[in-house]
Amino acid sequence: MSIAYEIKTIRQKAFLTQTEFAKEINVSFSTVNRWESGKTRPNMKAMKQISKFCENNGIEFSPLQDKWLEEQEGADDDNK
Repeated sequence: MSIAYEIKTIRQKAFLTQTEFAKEINVSFSTVNRWESGKTRPNMKAMKQISKFCENNGIEFSPLQDKWLEEQEGADDDNK
């Protein structure tokens, strides 16, 4: 699955709107919207906030983490 799918799944498991989820992790609604539409992806700071959110709410973070790391490695390869 994609990063967008994994973020949306985390949010839906918490029964939150994009606006509510954004407030929980201290980002804007438009940021969450861009993540979920696949236009952008979370940076390291946002990933830490999402991780903390998942931990506090008993939601599995590892699928998102794995996908993020996989795409990060691909981006690093492209920059070589």
